[in-house]
Amino acid sequence: MKTRFDWQLIPSFLAVLQQGSLLGAARQLGSSQPTLGRHISELEQQLGVALFERTGRGLLPTAMALQLAEHAERMAEGAFQLNMAATGSDTLLPGVVRITASQPVAFQLLPPVLSRLRERYPSIRIELVASNTVDNLLQREADIALRMVQPAQASLVARKVAEIGIGAYAHRDYLARCGTPKQLPDLLAHALLGEDQGTTIQRGLQLLGLDVPSERFVLRTDDYLVYWATVCSGMGIGFLSDHMARKAPDLLPVLPNLRIPAYPIWLTVHREIRGNRRVRVVYDHLAEDLPLELARQLAG
Repeated sequence: MKTRFDWQLIPSFLAVLQQGSLLGAARQLGSSQPTLGRHISELEQQLGVALFERTGRGLLPTAMALQLAEHAERMAEGAFQLNMAATGSDTLLPGVVRITASQPVAFQLLPPVLSRLRERYPSIRIELVASNTVDNLLQREADIALRMVQPAQASLVARKVAEIGIGAYAHRDYLARCGTPKQLPDLLAHALLGEDQGTTIQRGLQLLGLDVPSERFVLRTDDYLVYWATVCSGMGIGFLSDHMARKAPDLLPVLPNLRIPAYPIWLTVHREIRGNRRVRVVYDHLAEDLPLELARQLAG
């Protein structure tokens, strides 16, 4: 670095990186293409490296640009948080962040987390989509996703923020009527509630040494709220997240040592928008508060 580093060039670098063109970056920042082009040239000169390849389809980031991107994002976020702390306001954040989450997470864990987000950042509006599909981010139908499976696509950035423990539960009336299993094979003599298209419960039981074919389940559904309500009705033995089971005092654990492999919760965002300040604030809040909320519900 031959000259004094100009920190004001970082927003231009990130905008061009996200948009892939000077025109898109200029629209994002409310600037002009010549200004953005000059900023990129100045930054390349100061760093002594090439950051973009000029092609007919736009600007392609070099390997060095991608390597520096994470550091630049942290710099921009640090400057933004400094501004937030100094002004004590979130006036730079107005707008919408669209979150998609699996039905159990959207129903039970997110409402108190989003309520606290609202208190901290009242100018951010949330759109919450309860969906079990995994392609929302790729189709740009959402900004942030909370999923039970780790995405494999290189364009998505994922972080595991929690694990949800799964156990076998039944209503006390069902156990009084049909008896309580003492060993794992005893489950086959009971009314079992399972998934329809999903295979998590069956695969989990197989890992424990019990093969339960689909026809042995007296009810199968992939709607988690319907599933939870059916277990609470006393129809049979179901496999629920521990924090959800605690919400129904008449549900009792069955074979407490029986543990279906835990569900991971992956907080996922598209690589191209993770530098968006509004999305980043919501992303960081979810990463911090969601595991705390899960611990609260398990303790309560």
